[in-house]
Amino acid sequence: MMRAVGGRKQIPAAVRSTIAALIVLAAAVLAGTDAAAQTGKPDVAKGQQIAGQVCVACHGNDGNGTAAANPKLAAQHPEYLAKQLANFKVKPGAKQAERANAVMAGFAATLSDDDIRNVSAYYGGQALKPSAARNKELVEIGQKIYRGGIAEKNVPACAGCHSPNGAGIPAQYPRLGGQWSEYTESQLVAFRGGARHNSEQMTAIAARMSDREIKAVSDYIAGLR
Repeated sequence: MMRAVGGRKQIPAAVRSTIAALIVLAAAVLAGTDAAAQTGKPDVAKGQQIAGQVCVACHGNDGNGTAAANPKLAAQHPEYLAKQLANFKVKPGAKQAERANAVMAGFAATLSDDDIRNVSAYYGGQALKPSAARNKELVEIGQKIYRGGIAEKNVPACAGCHSPNGAGIPAQYPRLGGQWSEYTESQLVAFRGGARHNSEQMTAIAARMSDREIKAVSDYIAGLR
């Protein structure tokens, strides 16, 4: 019950204490929410906006672009996508990016760390529209390489890192299944020739493979599900 003091109603001490506690609790909740916005889950809506403004021309709005020269990004592990975008940037003190690409360097340079995390999460959550294998003879050769490697050349089985169905291992190895064969082939050739050097492991493996072996395993991967 309130008491009038000097013409004014006085709030009981117990009520004042309760109100003060609620204010402190609300402040803590708001602070926690703000912290979550900074360090919590990616903002997929912002990622979609970036995809529609920056990436759509080459990769499509849903990560299933129609040009085989550009990789399918849909359903790719967000951690892998984020790493690649970061690799396109030149790090402080470095002379060149870990993954040199004039086109992607320009796009990546415009993205903040949060932008990269958001757009990677967006594309990672899209449904993949897989490509397809085309050459039956090459597919048979590629299947043997993917599943069993090339023993005489010390080339390990691709399935060991990228999984038997090409789904990869999140945060470690990318999804390969359903990727354009032309794109996979171009990247293996780039690893072999040193044009792409952001994976010592893949550089060493590709260096032991012939053009035909690269083409075969790339065609098999395109049809992998």
